[in-house]
Amino acid sequence: MQRHGVLLKAHSVSCAAVAGLRCQETGRRGSTCSVEVSLCNCPAASALSSFNSRLLKSSLQCSSIARTSQLMIPNLNESTRRTKRAAVISPRAVIATATDVAEFTKEFSLDDGINLKVKATGAALGKPASLQFEVFNCRVDSLLLHWGALQPGKNAWIIPTNRPEGSYENHGAVQSPFQKAGDTASVTIDFTDFSLNSVEFLLVDKNRNHWYKLNGGNFRVDIPQSNVDLSGIHVPEELVGIQSYLRWERMGRQNYSPEQEKAEYEEARKELQREVALGTSIDKIKLRLQGGDTGQKSSGNGASKSDNNGGSKSSNNSKGRSVSRITRKKWSTDDLFNKFTAGARAGSNTPAPPKERSPLQKAAQQLESVEGNEVVSKKFFRVGHDELLVLVIKAEGKVNIHIGTNFKEPLVMRWAVSKDHAREWALPPETVTPAESTLQEGTVDTLFVKNFAGDDSLQGIVINLGDNQFIGIPFVMHSGGNWYKDNGSDYYVSVLPKEKAAFKAVGDGKGTAKEFLEDIASQESEAERSLMHRYNIATGLTERAKDEGELAQAGILVWLRYMATRQLTWNKNYNVKPREISAAQDRLTNLLQQMFSEQPENREMIRLIMSTVGRGGEGDVGQRIRDEILVVQRNNDCAGGMMEEWHQKLHNNTSPDDVVICQALLDYIKSDFKMEVYWKTLNDNGVTKERMRSYDRHIGSEPSFRHDQKEGLIRDLTNYLRTLKAVHSGADLESAVQACMGYTAQGSGFMGDVKIHPISGLSGALPQLLAFVLEHVEDKNVLPLLEGLLEARRELRPTLLKPHDRLRDIIFLDLALDSTVRTAIERGLEGFSSSGPADLALVISMVVENLALSSNNNEELVYCLKDWYHVIDIINNRSHNWALRTKAVLDRTRLALQDKAEYYQKILQPTAEYLGALLGVEEWAVNIFTEEMIRSGSAASLSQLLNRLDPIIRKEAHMGSWQVISPVDVKGFIEVVDELEHVQDKVYDRPTILVSGRVKGEEEIPDGAVAVLTPDMPDVLSHVSVRARNGKICFATCFDPNVLGELRKKDKKAISVQISANADLSYSEIGAAEVASAIAVDDSQAPPPKIVLKKKKFVGKYAISADEFTPDMDVATEIASLSKQLADGDFSKLKDARETVLNLKAPPALVEELKTTLKGSGMPWPGDESEERWMQAWTAIKRVWASKWNERAYFSTRKAKIDHSDLCMAVLVQEIIQADYAFVIHTVNPSTEDETEIYAEIVKGLGETLVGAYSGRALSFVAKKSDIKNPKVLGYPSKRIGLFINPSIIFRSDSNGEDLEGYAGAGLYDSVPMDFEEERVVDYSTDRLIVDEAFQKTILTKIAQAGYDIEKLLGSAQDIEGVIKDGELYVVQTRPQM
Repeated sequence: MQRHGVLLKAHSVSCAAVAGLRCQETGRRGSTCSVEVSLCNCPAASALSSFNSRLLKSSLQCSSIARTSQLMIPNLNESTRRTKRAAVISPRAVIATATDVAEFTKEFSLDDGINLKVKATGAALGKPASLQFEVFNCRVDSLLLHWGALQPGKNAWIIPTNRPEGSYENHGAVQSPFQKAGDTASVTIDFTDFSLNSVEFLLVDKNRNHWYKLNGGNFRVDIPQSNVDLSGIHVPEELVGIQSYLRWERMGRQNYSPEQEKAEYEEARKELQREVALGTSIDKIKLRLQGGDTGQKSSGNGASKSDNNGGSKSSNNSKGRSVSRITRKKWSTDDLFNKFTAGARAGSNTPAPPKERSPLQKAAQQLESVEGNEVVSKKFFRVGHDELLVLVIKAEGKVNIHIGTNFKEPLVMRWAVSKDHAREWALPPETVTPAESTLQEGTVDTLFVKNFAGDDSLQGIVINLGDNQFIGIPFVMHSGGNWYKDNGSDYYVSVLPKEKAAFKAVGDGKGTAKEFLEDIASQESEAERSLMHRYNIATGLTERAKDEGELAQAGILVWLRYMATRQLTWNKNYNVKPREISAAQDRLTNLLQQMFSEQPENREMIRLIMSTVGRGGEGDVGQRIRDEILVVQRNNDCAGGMMEEWHQKLHNNTSPDDVVICQALLDYIKSDFKMEVYWKTLNDNGVTKERMRSYDRHIGSEPSFRHDQKEGLIRDLTNYLRTLKAVHSGADLESAVQACMGYTAQGSGFMGDVKIHPISGLSGALPQLLAFVLEHVEDKNVLPLLEGLLEARRELRPTLLKPHDRLRDIIFLDLALDSTVRTAIERGLEGFSSSGPADLALVISMVVENLALSSNNNEELVYCLKDWYHVIDIINNRSHNWALRTKAVLDRTRLALQDKAEYYQKILQPTAEYLGALLGVEEWAVNIFTEEMIRSGSAASLSQLLNRLDPIIRKEAHMGSWQVISPVDVKGFIEVVDELEHVQDKVYDRPTILVSGRVKGEEEIPDGAVAVLTPDMPDVLSHVSVRARNGKICFATCFDPNVLGELRKKDKKAISVQISANADLSYSEIGAAEVASAIAVDDSQAPPPKIVLKKKKFVGKYAISADEFTPDMDVATEIASLSKQLADGDFSKLKDARETVLNLKAPPALVEELKTTLKGSGMPWPGDESEERWMQAWTAIKRVWASKWNERAYFSTRKAKIDHSDLCMAVLVQEIIQADYAFVIHTVNPSTEDETEIYAEIVKGLGETLVGAYSGRALSFVAKKSDIKNPKVLGYPSKRIGLFINPSIIFRSDSNGEDLEGYAGAGLYDSVPMDFEEERVVDYSTDRLIVDEAFQKTILTKIAQAGYDIEKLLGSAQDIEGVIKDGELYVVQTRPQM
């Protein structure tokens, strides 16, 4: 082998030819060449220079230069003349020395004559280590490699980020598909992570679910270590220090001796040198370890800022000093959208198909359904990667245990019985041992047999315990030399019936994953043994919930939340090492981080689950809880008393209570040993004196320290608190920041003064932001803190939404930032009371942003956020109508919060009630479960802020506390109800003032109600509003929650409601006698005449054109009466009546006449497109007819004493205009009855959102008939939904029960389009009708003018419906205004 000298100069690199490298022009090997490096400051150049003297003194064996396409070597002639040319050297052009690459091959013989060969190749220069798997004689088309990597000294499988194409994660492993060619299949894995030293794997035939194993266990192949000589590779010392910290973190933050520190430091150096040898540049390593600026972030309008921390703003904190404020980037709101179709995977608009029950679940269902079988308990476990069912059934007084599995290999269960106490191993009598059993020294081995529950794919055992008085059975499993346990403990199943605590009846589990919740409850007795058991069981249950969907995951959340709030037992007579608890937490949170990555549609639920669990950790993290308390005691001479009692508890069973105890000790010491401070911290956090005495290792003493111990205890307990939080408080801000960012100057030796960015891929701006947050986290002025928190969450978000090997820590950091926003708002509420509208709107926008960052299906929140950005500008500019615009955005935001509360109530509360009943949770904790979940997030804080801003805006807009929709003075008794819809069929026997939480807008007001008062915001022209005015019923919206709260307190009391001249509402409490006198006055007045409908006769034709229409022919035919189905007042028959109509078949004559008439009128005939389109039209027609029997119409006619059988229904057919906006006009103001004023409301899209049950307000305005061209806006829209449709036709109701004098029947019956409307969330921040005042004035003037002209033409007040399309106005219908 040739030797070549190397010469280095200050600004040029001159070296002998490298073996195998040919000069570009001469083509000669071994020529000397020179490369000019003009003032090069790259890491490679400095690295080369730093080795100058050493390299001049020695030569390199087989030296080489890592090349890139940018490296150019100029020609040199035979002389010493040099031709200098410009050259570019990549930062990875460093010098290394390589020897032979390590390589070996292992071969295995598998079932079915298949041979496996694994070729292992070590890392070489520019090439990572690899394992090549080749399968010969392969007749399998669906072969997968099921694998995981290992680190030295650890058994847990690591999931590398670098995987073969087509790989995916499954049950904590990677499954990689083999690529098949003929009868050979292969797959190759490259390893760029030097911390990995081996791979364990199995092969699986996916189609047959057949596993190929090595003697019943895993295959294992070592990854050859690199044989590259690293001595010539220089890595900056600051990077070595960071890498050594990361190794320390990876190994569990162990306490190292000085010798171990030195060894770890050198191992860290080698890891980085290997990376460089494989071609990674020093700059890239710096970016990964130290972070870097992500550059500019584009905003939605193209604006950008490259720096977010150079803010020039300042404010004052609680200490009075000036506090700098960060300058936030102009982030795009589009980045916030998390929209998923219910039940669908991310990126899919179609719901995921319902998951089919597994064969084992079907077997359990079959056994449970046998008549006479009473299920005592049912539990699912894991055996390896497969399921295990244990079903305990009692039939005719005798107990049978059915144990089944889908495990494919021969399997043996070693078991015993428990007679006196749980988990006792006692030899069972021969009378209960199955035939396939053998005795094994006080236990029994029983072989599983095929065809469990009649299924050939399953194997199982049946144990007949008869009427023996056993309490349970413990067991383990073995197969092929491998033993299987339940997360490290023996399996155990109780055979005693579980006694449920007495609890208020909560139904049958409807709206829950009932069977899953019962499985949780069946395992609670095992879970309460220790937190280790609970977390291990939770991991198994969560693995199931991952596939069973949202309701099952809600079950996990409720269960763990009950645990976290101390409603469930944490420990019962079981000693467990802290590291075992930590490892169990680690397994659970690893699974949750996997689900977070794989199931974006469930991220909100997974976040909530993770907020109930500590971080956990492998290795020595948990063990340090035991070790460090001894150090605290030894260093501070406090080994007895309370500290020893606490030490014993920590030694035997640490729990989240220990975080509280440690904090209480610190507060006690810092207060100069005030005992009341110690107990206040404990009690405020739920750790009472009784609870401390209830621990297995109880704490009954109070702390007692000397003053000379104070400084040392504060130092050591502060460090110990960090250790406790690392295990138990994943979402604690300080520990979450430290887990992601690392420690600064916390260690000694190589860890001292290391400032690091341990998690790769995070924004370079994040460390400074988090430092800002930690510095200001307790400031009284919370605005700068909120800005820092939100900016940090925004910077974190891109990494949060991508797969990452430390995603768990990133999630916990995001949870901590989210939680800190809430606590900051709660702390700052007092200060906000003196804030102006602009400052309050700014804070509200940040809390809306925070909520959107934490929520799935957050489209409505994102559009609210865009609206808040807009109103902040118009508030600051004091734009025209800024208060009205802000009020609309505020109302819309409240509706979004209402949606969120209702979602939680629907998903969580039924689960909380059913599982709470099964577990015997205290009733008060069950009842407030959902309320407390909402309070734990920023939604509750947002609601409080809205309540602060609302009165300011109402005062500015001269709105008062009420909007009166129907101004009538009344007296009556208050009745508080949740929803008006729930009582619309009632008849009140005394004048009743309904205070209703919800009014959708299309309900009927019940008989006996004289007023409806609500916080809801139905439109002034909605159905319920029109009927209230026509029925002389007081109807008003209350904007002030305090006023409404006082009204609710007066439930069942009598009040008098008065409407002032300026349309404000007031009330006063009165006696029952005054209500009675008001009734007497009403009774003295003549009752309104009974309304009799004019019966219509069939005109002999099914369809007529507009030209043939006469006043006598407004009905096609009367649908056969179905009123007999409503006999005896059973209103559930209304649904049956509608369904009967929907089953009607179309007479051929009807079809033919309708076809002829539509075509003759120039309208499209649906049947020309397809038979399916005609059936859509026919269904729509029947839905119109069926609406005769809808609830609101039936109760309305019943209240008006109209004979329902006299009601006839025709169907009007019209083409649909694809509206930009829809409007309704009343040519006399309905609220004030001012005949000189036109009133109108406008919505985005089709008009159904205006008159139907769509929450929020429309844009409303008035125009004086004498000044039509100057309309005045009364309110801006808060409707969230707009309806849009493709070209279609609509079928409208036209009955003889509408437009009657003294009866407002309009809108009671349905109008149905042939095609379904599309619901879209409305973005008002870009809507011209809102943001363009000139366009707005033009459109409003057109609408007002149309109302004026139509009223003048017809000679009476009109109720007009119409649409705007491309700026043009179209009138759809008009009728007399009632």
